[in-house]
Amino acid sequence: MIDIRFLRENPEAVKENIRKKFQDKKLELVDEVIALDKESRQNKTEADSLRASGNKYSKQIGALMAQGKKEEAEEMKALVNAQSEALAAAEAKEVELQEKITKIMMIIPNIIDESVPIGKDDSENVEVQRYGEPVVPEFEIPYHTDIMERFNGIDLDSARRVAGNGFYYLMGDIARIHSAVISYARDFMIDRGFTYCIPPFMIRSDVVTGVMSFAEMEAMMYKIEGEDLFLIGTSEHSMIGKFIDTIIPEEELPYALTSYSPCFRKEKGAHGIEERGVYRIHQFEKQEMIVVCKPEDSKMWFDKLWQNTVDLFRSLDIPVRTLECCSGDLADLKVKSVDVEAWSPRQKKYFEVGSCSNLGDAQARRLKIRVNGKDKKYLAHTLNNTVVAPPRMLIAFLENNLNEDGSVNIPVALRPYMGGKEKILPKK
Repeated sequence: MIDIRFLRENPEAVKENIRKKFQDKKLELVDEVIALDKESRQNKTEADSLRASGNKYSKQIGALMAQGKKEEAEEMKALVNAQSEALAAAEAKEVELQEKITKIMMIIPNIIDESVPIGKDDSENVEVQRYGEPVVPEFEIPYHTDIMERFNGIDLDSARRVAGNGFYYLMGDIARIHSAVISYARDFMIDRGFTYCIPPFMIRSDVVTGVMSFAEMEAMMYKIEGEDLFLIGTSEHSMIGKFIDTIIPEEELPYALTSYSPCFRKEKGAHGIEERGVYRIHQFEKQEMIVVCKPEDSKMWFDKLWQNTVDLFRSLDIPVRTLECCSGDLADLKVKSVDVEAWSPRQKKYFEVGSCSNLGDAQARRLKIRVNGKDKKYLAHTLNNTVVAPPRMLIAFLENNLNEDGSVNIPVALRPYMGGKEKILPKK
């Protein structure tokens, strides 16, 4: 959510930003919110005037009563009562106007960074750099669930009977790799100076609307019936929510946190939820990283965050590349975003395994995350990035470490988490 003062003073810049995001239907919202803001300020001026005169008349009533001028005091009381009614109406109108303004401001997209490439959707994202040499072996790479089934490592049929499509049972060595990757990612981030955290897996509605757009919420979040609680789609939600309505001493910044959580997503409107596999599912686990920092440090932290993911995947012998997300692919709160994609030898292409985002002060404005600086209070900047999400990581891991005999190599970095095993052998 952008600053209302910025919109008031720079309406054309806000409109141009909307055009860059190919959301022309929202252009009229800028003029609408400007008109509402003008009406709100006029209403506030009138309310302040009524309040001031009411206080003045109240003092005069006391003086008149002291002088024995009861009739004049009663006339003054009637005037004060009339003004009180007018003031109450003005205050009610102010609440109504502010609700309308906030609702619209929550829909108007954040101002994107000037470096973001302009494009309509993810097909126009721009490759930045590749890390590691993509390899396509001479033998055929099976579909990832076929690899897992050779290890008796996955049961989709039972999961479908228990919970429906989009769920799975992981077992044996495959389940162990899953847990090993999460543990390794945790320690990897701790070694890079991040504080480990396990957050709540449910959050209230005021946190949900503070960390994401309405469109994202509708497509992603599961609501707990009868409760003001939602299951998190990523631990970023509760990690950023940790700082709701706080004033942070400037000297305590930055906060660099890495968190583990299960994640729950409706994947409404997404393609592939019916497919046999674990690429797009309703429940998974993830290691996340978030940063709360001073505005001048957010660009530096943005580059650090996506580099962490690249380094982790390379430490597990998985080639990756980074993609700069174009304007049309950015969620409304994001200033800038880079996706990390892993190499798939079977598909002979890269696929997304993580996303790094700088949200500027958008989340901080919604959640009232302020910093107590030397001269003034100001809004913090927030960033987030996927360290690793094992369902997709498992696909990349198995395909890139598969041998022709069906065994899977365990990279050196992961062996301490796998009981020292150098490879795992198929059961069938």
